[in-house]
Amino acid sequence: MKVENIHVYNIIPAIQGIRYSYDSLSKSDSSDDAVGAKDRELAKTLAKSGSSHRKFLRQISVSMDITAPLYWWKEMDQYKVATTTNSESTMHTITKRPIVLDDFEPQDFDNKAIRLSYDLALMNTVKQLNDFVEKFKTTKNKEYWTTIISLLPESYLQKRLFTCNYETLRNIYEQRRNHKLPEWHMLCHAIEQLPEADILLAGLDNY
Repeated sequence: MKVENIHVYNIIPAIQGIRYSYDSLSKSDSSDDAVGAKDRELAKTLAKSGSSHRKFLRQISVSMDITAPLYWWKEMDQYKVATTTNSESTMHTITKRPIVLDDFEPQDFDNKAIRLSYDLALMNTVKQLNDFVEKFKTTKNKEYWTTIISLLPESYLQKRLFTCNYETLRNIYEQRRNHKLPEWHMLCHAIEQLPEADILLAGLDNY
């Protein structure tokens, strides 16, 4: 799994906007490119106080490229609020080139026997899929294409441009940071590295 090309927008205006509710914009100590100490403390206090008080997090937008296995995307797709994705089209591109082992999320099994069995099963699957790819190219029979899509392992990697806001990422971090899938830990680590993460994750235990 990879999380890359991260871009964050509107941090300063969103935090300064907090002051509107208190008619205290004149007390803002943030500049165009840095959050001031007083604004930071206020933002962290509101972030800890519940979703109705930290509305400013919804005004901070994020985009990132995430390359992850299909089994993880199924879980990530549960987060529909304020999210949008554009993905590589498996349907349109799966027969454009040979399928290789690097197209799948590597699994690091401690048990050597399980690892060998998994690797063998995946290699056999990839070989069979490529046989169907060649048959589809030769015959244009859509049943071969349907077979490829139906048999594609859940560990197949798909890249998506994922956009959301800081409130959504806070919810993801809070709900998934202790999940058994390692991919969630990778995303949570990326969230911890975001600009002003101390505000985004304020009040969460063990952060």
